[in-house]
Amino acid sequence: MAQLNPFRPTAGAEPPQLVGRAGLLDEFEYGLRIRSGAPGLLTIFTGARGVGKTVMLGEAEDAARRAGWVVVSETATRGFLGRIGEAMRPVAEELGSGPSGRRITGVGVAGFSVHTELPPEQQSGWRQLGERLLRLLDDRGTGLAITVDEIHGADRDELAQLAASVQHFIRAGLPVALVFAGLPAAVSDLLDEGVATFLRRADRIDLHAAAIDDVEASYRAAFAAVPHQVDPILLRTAAEATGGYPFLIQLVGYHLWQVAESTDRPLTAEDVGTAIAAARRRNTRMVIGAALASASPKDLEFLQAMAEDDGPSRTSNISHRLGDARNTVGNYRARLIDAGLIESVGHGLLDFAIPGLREHFRTRGS
Repeated sequence: MAQLNPFRPTAGAEPPQLVGRAGLLDEFEYGLRIRSGAPGLLTIFTGARGVGKTVMLGEAEDAARRAGWVVVSETATRGFLGRIGEAMRPVAEELGSGPSGRRITGVGVAGFSVHTELPPEQQSGWRQLGERLLRLLDDRGTGLAITVDEIHGADRDELAQLAASVQHFIRAGLPVALVFAGLPAAVSDLLDEGVATFLRRADRIDLHAAAIDDVEASYRAAFAAVPHQVDPILLRTAAEATGGYPFLIQLVGYHLWQVAESTDRPLTAEDVGTAIAAARRRNTRMVIGAALASASPKDLEFLQAMAEDDGPSRTSNISHRLGDARNTVGNYRARLIDAGLIESVGHGLLDFAIPGLREHFRTRGS
């Protein structure tokens, strides 16, 4: 097989096709053209693990670079605000006429200020640094795009500082874009807390599973490059196995391509089954295992009780199975929603938020 495997089942890696994501960045790209005040320049991507939030951040970064914007990409671990400052300062110095030989020596403990070897009176605060850079970029007809992943884990003080500064830049008519990604319930809690009220105005894009028909079409296009034509029925089987989740789309495609590379005959139903099984095992290790790492024994009991249902579970049934009072079940329900493991799908109804999680607990409990 001459063509290399096009699938990239690694967290955040750019897939060969963005299945079911057409048009999601149209407002953002339009904002890049008008450069200031466009609603799409303030965007939050939410969704379950494996649904492609980090990939969409990467797509936004690529669009900004194509438009000539400076891009700063961060993850919301402690100190992220200071690291953004570290990234901004050398760009501001290169564009401006700052002193030569200056270098960053550290980041403030709270992640707010960036320290250099210059005397204190010459050091600028985070907002002043950002404003200086943005004015330099504005003079050149471009701007600054900041992306922050896993906002659900952000330090509230840092998030408030970032939101306040970006709001100041927007009011000043400066060309800035801010794109976040995080788990849905945790993002909602962040925005409701008041530390970042300004961010409630952001375009919130909830990412969901792609349509199976779209997944099948993408597989047909990709596997047209293999020497032996793959039966469309088998590609449909592979597409259905993904549940429409972007990470599983990549995993199943990756392993199916591996099988196709290793044989000089048309693929069989057994080959597809082998690829799907390999994809599910890897999904368990990479997504499900990581998601359950911090779950308590009681959390696991709750999820095990949910797995008895073929579809959404009623909280009353979970309470009966666990023998717990309804208010106790409510506490674990809230914890698991915040962790991105389950989601509310109707009044009194819960479902698993991660593909393969139900099957994992059924296998675990057998």
